[in-house]
Amino acid sequence: MTKLLMVFIAILVVIQVIKPLGWPGLRYRRDAWKLAVFGLIAMALLITVTALIQPSAG
Repeated sequence: MTKLLMVFIAILVVIQVIKPLGWPGLRYRRDAWKLAVFGLIAMALLITVTALIQPSAG
């Protein structure tokens, strides 16, 4: 799941750099960093939630 999320975010960043998406807050090419930061935060949350849900192995 985490790999899929990172691939999706990476594709969005590349699209944003080539042609801005035009979404609120993403109107310019220089706004691609916002997608990267969002991806980093989403990845950290996903890993944290996954670690909390898995039963301990001991």
